[in-house]
Amino acid sequence: MGWKLPLLLLHVLVCLVNGVSCGRTSSYVRSEFPSTDIPLESEYFAVPSGYNAPQQVHITQGDYDGKAVIVSWVTVSEPGTSEVFYGKNEHHYDQRAEGTVTNYTFYDYKSGYIHHCLVDGLEYSTKYYYKIGSGDSAREFWFETPPAIDPDASYTFGIIGDLGQTFNSLSTLQHYEKSEGQTVLSVGDLSYADNYQHNDGDRWDSWGRLVERSTAYQPWIWNTGNHEIEYRPDLGETSTFKAYLHRCQTPYLASKSSSPMWYAVRRASAHIIVLSSYSPFVKYTPQWIWLRNELRHVDREKTPWLIVLMHAPMYNSNEAHYMEGESMRAAFEKWFVKYKVDLVFAGHVHAYERSYRISNINYNITSGNRYPVPDKSAPVYITVGDGGNQEGLASRFSDPQPDYSAFREASYGHSILQLKNRTHAIYQWNRNDDGKHAPADNVVFHNQYWASNTRRRRLKKKHFPLDRIEDLISML
Repeated sequence: MGWKLPLLLLHVLVCLVNGVSCGRTSSYVRSEFPSTDIPLESEYFAVPSGYNAPQQVHITQGDYDGKAVIVSWVTVSEPGTSEVFYGKNEHHYDQRAEGTVTNYTFYDYKSGYIHHCLVDGLEYSTKYYYKIGSGDSAREFWFETPPAIDPDASYTFGIIGDLGQTFNSLSTLQHYEKSEGQTVLSVGDLSYADNYQHNDGDRWDSWGRLVERSTAYQPWIWNTGNHEIEYRPDLGETSTFKAYLHRCQTPYLASKSSSPMWYAVRRASAHIIVLSSYSPFVKYTPQWIWLRNELRHVDREKTPWLIVLMHAPMYNSNEAHYMEGESMRAAFEKWFVKYKVDLVFAGHVHAYERSYRISNINYNITSGNRYPVPDKSAPVYITVGDGGNQEGLASRFSDPQPDYSAFREASYGHSILQLKNRTHAIYQWNRNDDGKHAPADNVVFHNQYWASNTRRRRLKKKHFPLDRIEDLISML
């Protein structure tokens, strides 16, 4: 053990200086590759007992600053009530909110009654209990609100992408539940219902019951992937994102977005921007105009951590979906560098990869450097499309590994991002292959805004606190 500590401290110091750890392609090989969907009769898809009992319960942030949640659920037999009763004491609900109900059809599938209820005016850093449904079929849950918006508010996010509903998906959820994650940042591709005949809506329902173990107790910040598009003109279904838009509400109006497909929220010390890879985003489109305005209004003095979510990765050295994010990179990368975005999370590729801080903003087809170059103002790009879906892993990485790629591995897993204060965050990617939880990639990130010497001098503490070092050591 004696020889390990100096190496560990050296690794920590390298991370602190460079903001990244040593890059490599992992040699880990998964022993069992197939990814099989859980059978519909499984206990993990069990319908709650009681007539018309609420199911598929999930919550998301309901406003811009974290003082509201949107509670959503489904009833099957009849609409029932759309009320949410809530309070600060278990089984004692002294407040009430009234929601709305909707449903939809997709070819030969008819959904249950989908309820959405905004619960607002909440207090920060408070545990709330809530009840939905009525009589013997009522169900009770709880959630915790984030701390007030503050540059030094510590908070922990989980990042999950391309989840699906396989036994690997279940493993990802079970491992995430053991973490200290407080909110999930989803990077799209949720149920994979579109992989079934006629885009089987029953698989949306089973997925909602599977993830309820997490989504009913903490917000999931929703985003879409290609599997949510569900454009099937051969079935008479010519609208897009139909199931997603009915099932997953977002607080898009709070950030002055014109569409629930792209929006922003602030939570603790983070400003989170959600982009839609499959909605128009080129110059002058609504999403382009909205993002330009949103980035201009980010206040790094209040929310120093600027995080972007999308589905198709801008940087990807896997053969799967190679260059599919290039058009969005061409449209937005210069803004990410200009505004010093900290982290960009994506999915789509069923593997894990983290980049160094690099950019390719000087190439314009006819001139400039054609290759990504180190750029201290650029974000780190992280692909976490490894939640566990039925399509399996993307195991073919390009060889040799590009200079911009810091770490990559074809395994299932999830990520944890701990925002410690305005200057530092601890990031960890956790492999959950073969039923085991194994931290496989660890990084200490320096905040981009507070990285400058001028701003750092304004802080009372000029050195990385000892307890942060101890936190990192405990994780490596």
